[in-house]
Amino acid sequence: MSKIIYTHTDEAPLLATYSFLPIIEAYAGKAGVEFETRDISLAGRILAQFPERLTEDQRVGDALTELGELANDPSANIIKLPNISASIPQLKAAIAELQAKGYDVPNLPEAPETDEERDIAARYDKVKGSAVNPVLRQGNSDRRAPGAVKAYAKAHPHRMGDWSADSKTRVATMGKGDFFSNEKSWVAPAADTLRIELVDASGNVTVLKDSLPVLEGEVIDGTFMSAKALDAFLAEQVAAAKADGVLFSAHLKATMMKVSDPIIFGHVVRAFFADVFAAYGDDLAAAGLSANDGLGAIYAGLDQLANGAEIRAAFDKALAEGPAVAMVNSDKGITNLHVPSDVIIDASMPAMIRGGGKMWNAEGKEQDTLAVIPDSSYARVYDAAVEDCKANGKLDPATMGTVPNVGLMAQKAEEYGSHDKTFEIPVDGTVRIVTSGGETVIEHAVEAGDIWRACQTKDAPIRDWVKLAVTRARLSNTPAVFWLDENRAHDANLIAKVNAYLPEHDTEGLDIRILAPAEATRLSFERIRQGLDTISVTGNVLRDYNTDLFPILEVGTSAKMLSIVPLMAGGGLFETGAGGSAPKHVQQLVEENYLRWDSLGEFFALAASFEHLAQTTGNTKAQTLATTLDKATATFLEQDRSPGRKLGTIDNRGSHFYLGLYWAQELAASDDAELAAAFAPLAEKLAANEQKIVDELIAVQGRPADIDGYYRSDAAKTAAVMRPSATLNEAIDQF
Repeated sequence: MSKIIYTHTDEAPLLATYSFLPIIEAYAGKAGVEFETRDISLAGRILAQFPERLTEDQRVGDALTELGELANDPSANIIKLPNISASIPQLKAAIAELQAKGYDVPNLPEAPETDEERDIAARYDKVKGSAVNPVLRQGNSDRRAPGAVKAYAKAHPHRMGDWSADSKTRVATMGKGDFFSNEKSWVAPAADTLRIELVDASGNVTVLKDSLPVLEGEVIDGTFMSAKALDAFLAEQVAAAKADGVLFSAHLKATMMKVSDPIIFGHVVRAFFADVFAAYGDDLAAAGLSANDGLGAIYAGLDQLANGAEIRAAFDKALAEGPAVAMVNSDKGITNLHVPSDVIIDASMPAMIRGGGKMWNAEGKEQDTLAVIPDSSYARVYDAAVEDCKANGKLDPATMGTVPNVGLMAQKAEEYGSHDKTFEIPVDGTVRIVTSGGETVIEHAVEAGDIWRACQTKDAPIRDWVKLAVTRARLSNTPAVFWLDENRAHDANLIAKVNAYLPEHDTEGLDIRILAPAEATRLSFERIRQGLDTISVTGNVLRDYNTDLFPILEVGTSAKMLSIVPLMAGGGLFETGAGGSAPKHVQQLVEENYLRWDSLGEFFALAASFEHLAQTTGNTKAQTLATTLDKATATFLEQDRSPGRKLGTIDNRGSHFYLGLYWAQELAASDDAELAAAFAPLAEKLAANEQKIVDELIAVQGRPADIDGYYRSDAAKTAAVMRPSATLNEAIDQF
């Protein structure tokens, strides 16, 4: 029996799994393909850290560690759905929900003092932020819009907001005193174990990280963001937004960059409410209310303060008198400053660009925006995109080209692997990276409050990344551009490696270039406006940013991308798209029993997974599943069976029914006689009962749905909610 691992994750993707997985299991079983699930949800990851505190029935296995080991096995075939990259507020909320359900998990220590608290904090460090992706991504990323999706977008172009040349929207970034300008980079000449230490003004040494193993040829970077420079920059931008009459909006990645960006977010909140923190900062700190957690967490905790109402009034006054703030949810008064995990740059910036450079204000109207992106490492990409749209107007999805991505991410490459090497500096001094022989290879003079980080990128993933880029350029006959800036220390070392490894491959006749990210953005926009395609070959963070930016502009969403990770050990990891909109979908399901989540990404990943299985195991029936699923998905798109936008139309569950119907029909007509015979009766039954099934799926809409939990819903209740058609259930379960 061939085996595929299907991940059990969070929010809307998890809800969709309860509806879609029974169909997958039934169909695949006829081809000798077995599915197993692994729970890598936030709640599951928390529970896995504290088995000794749980009853036998409550304990769960450490699925993430297990999958990390499997990713290094040539037989690996993993379908990975979006999961929560937990911010501190999300982590606290999940802990509280689990505790309310009777799980004896400890609270998150705010400032660990005892050995027990430090142990608990260390366990939670393994859970928060981007804990999943660095473990599973033991290969580089090959991500692109499938042909069927691109064709649909051209035939049915999504709405694009109008840009005007006199738009006041702009991007503001530091350019000095930030991570980009302070970066230093070093290539390890041999395997070693480094340490990171802080030397204060008196010569006292504090070891920040005592063991940092590196391999020969590994690129090691160190940099810092000056707190003083950051605060001065933010104060200028708050004043500028007020003077220009535009929305103030901050754009960070507080979920993935789980140490640095929440701190930067806290600086943004304090800068916007400078007078409030000057007057009441000590009161808030004494109550454990941190700007790093956002305005929403502060508001929620003000009731415990004797002068809480007075402080709330001060915040409200600052909001009323300061610049208008971009809103995450105008109807509920949730601002861009409320929740750090709501500020996701790779989702928010493309949406703003697609919307004509506008975001929503407190009145629920669109308004020009000052997009504040403190670190200039990648801000110039968005700046170039904004300036292009000002000069040339909105893009046309009906004619534009595409920008697929080959991304360097294997083995925790680059910034997204920096969490355990990022520190808020407690005292003035010098941070240095030191070899086992005592040689200082990188050092920075820092001040208290600065944010210092190191990151590492192994040589083998870089070599594999170059190979993958050449392979994709050759297969698609498309120009490929490495987005690397010779003026950035890290990129300069990568450029040297790219130039060394490109000659290992046949590049004859290929157009392969190296351009700084801003220049690469301008070239890519110029080409997509001409209907031409350009592969972006990027590092880890730009991989994340570009695979939202261009798909959102091209096809309206990044959830419809084909995302393949050829694992370096020979297996395959197949990702199903982005989950940034997942929280809103869960809220709507609970309130109205309607799930707008689009599972198209799951369909594409599943087909690629079947194809990989066929190639690696020789299971020809798995290839038939892949081929017929691709055909069914094309019909699905042509017939516009994605979830509708309002009650009374099919939602996620209805889209699964139609995919199942079209897939069964394709299998019944396939060249595999055994599968054709097996699926013909099912195809006939589903077609004959189409209206009845749709009516049953729609009938439940408009009333609250009980799934008993957000982070760990009740499995039986969730299954009942997500499978409301008795007719469809009978057909699938009997099959």
